[in-house]
Amino acid sequence: MLETQIHPTAVIDDSAEIGPDVTIGPYAVLGPNVRVGAGTTIAPHVHIMRDTTLGKGCSIHHGAAIGGDPQDLKYGGEQTELVIGDRTVVREFVTLNRGTHANGRTQIGSDCLIMAYTHVAHDCIIGDKVVLANAVNMGGHVTIEDHVIVGGMTAVHQFARIGRHAFVGGMSAVLKDVAPYVKAAENPIKLFGLNSVGLQRRGFSDETRLAIKRAFRLLFRSSLNITQAIEQARAELPDSPELRHFLEFIETSERGVVV
Repeated sequence: MLETQIHPTAVIDDSAEIGPDVTIGPYAVLGPNVRVGAGTTIAPHVHIMRDTTLGKGCSIHHGAAIGGDPQDLKYGGEQTELVIGDRTVVREFVTLNRGTHANGRTQIGSDCLIMAYTHVAHDCIIGDKVVLANAVNMGGHVTIEDHVIVGGMTAVHQFARIGRHAFVGGMSAVLKDVAPYVKAAENPIKLFGLNSVGLQRRGFSDETRLAIKRAFRLLFRSSLNITQAIEQARAELPDSPELRHFLEFIETSERGVVV
């Protein structure tokens, strides 16, 4: 079994569970009910406060504050958790809060890159292979689906959603839902077409990309309202999981979608 290395100045609660091949640097603090997966590296001066699970092979950089109490006046001290998947990288001075009684959990997927000074608030759900650039800040209950990239210094309003494979430019203000597969940016935020390069790089077939493009035009570049556009897209376009997700995401939006 690979050996875990813990610096003698680290402070670790007796209830913490540390996997094999974990490295914990100087002056790191691990609080109650923290679980650290195999092969994870925790840099100096990291504070993992409580009730947090780190997956395998994660990398937590200097000064990150993880598993803190929710910044929510309704939080009453109830036991909630933060869960982070495998191989996710958390850079310097990131803050990640636990959930509240509403969901009980803040969740971050696997293979994510969360850059310096980013804040992930209570009850947020972040998918797999998400990139949050420097100083992205989000309110509570935000959902960001798989393969999303969010540019630096972007603010995401509470309860907003960003759909899979979307790209959001830096310094944007995300006040509504951002549909899957699109590019959006600026303040106030607006659409800049499909994330065509991203879809091609991720192996979407020509047929699937064409169907999404036609659906995008019906929904955002035609005189039809949203209901009419969704009905026409379902009637005229070849069915696929990607198209269904695109249409259902928009159809179920409670905040409205960026146009």
